[in-house]
Formats: sequence, C-alpha cells, structure tokens
Amino acid sequence: MNFDRELDVKGLNCPLPILRTKKALAEMAAGQVLRVLATDPGSVKDFQAFARQTGNELVSWNETSQVFEYFLKRK
Repeated sequence: MNFDRELDVKGLNCPLPILRTKKALAEMAAGQVLRVLATDPGSVKDFQAFARQTGNELVSWNETSQVFEYFLKRK
C-alpha cells in the first residue's frame, strides 16, 4: 500500500504509540496515509478505538514477526 509518511513506534508501550500517531497525523494533510510500525500487542485494539474516536480511517493492519503494521488515512 502507498503511504505518505512512516512512523516507527516499535518498543514503545501504550499510550505512546497512539500519542505519537496523533501528533504525526496532525502534521499531515487530509487524505494522506500514515504507516505505523508497532510491537505492542495491545496496539491493535488501541488503533481500532483511536480510528473510531477521531474519524481517521484505519485502512488496514497486519502482523508479521511480532511487528504490527497500520495504515491510517487522515480525515
């Protein structure tokens, strides 16, 4: 998937991945896509809730070798 910016929050635990994602999205234009790489297993539910609460779209996510990859589209 194409993305406009990447954010690596591997090794960080809740709430830091979400806080850094929120800051990164705030610096992006509407419609741009942010790719986030995280290792916190709890981040799956966190990112789903974050997307619902903020209106940003969680386009997709997957896990490979204990690294979670999220694609969020800025509202």
